[in-house]
Amino acid sequence: MQYIVLYSSRTGNTKKIAEAIGSVLPAATPCLPVGEAPVDLNAYDCVFAGFWVDRGSADPEAQQLLRQLEHPRVALFATLGADPKSQHAADSLSNAAALRPGGQPLVHSFICQGKVDPELIEQMKKMFPAGHPHAVDEKREALHKEASKHPDEADLAAAKAFAAETVKRLENLG
Repeated sequence: MQYIVLYSSRTGNTKKIAEAIGSVLPAATPCLPVGEAPVDLNAYDCVFAGFWVDRGSADPEAQQLLRQLEHPRVALFATLGADPKSQHAADSLSNAAALRPGGQPLVHSFICQGKVDPELIEQMKKMFPAGHPHAVDEKREALHKEASKHPDEADLAAAKAFAAETVKRLENLG
């Protein structure tokens, strides 16, 4: 089987996850930024498509890819600053998956925490006053501090396991 890993990354979080995924796929598997994606993806048996979460979905660059991604076998992966076990994380994956035309089910999906861009944190401090749901308060500062440690080795191992499980699922599909 032939695979391709495509990703959009702002701070390097999603790139690290993409590279971890690529490390367990065959050696010749391309691992490319979304902007360098081949026009024709039909030569690949599965497209691993990665993004960073922006406003509850894929970031704008990844959205462009997903809106045109008619490939029947897609595995989505993402990084976000919030808790990867939260409803927000699940909704973000669902929202990104829904961007694809045709409504084909995903082969598999994966999401993990990643550090938040420091510029974004500064913007949030200026944009949202105290009491606003997105204000940078003590709780949000703690979340950002925790997110700054990710993706860590456990996240990279989980990404590799996700890729291996995706390959198994594809082999079972025939």
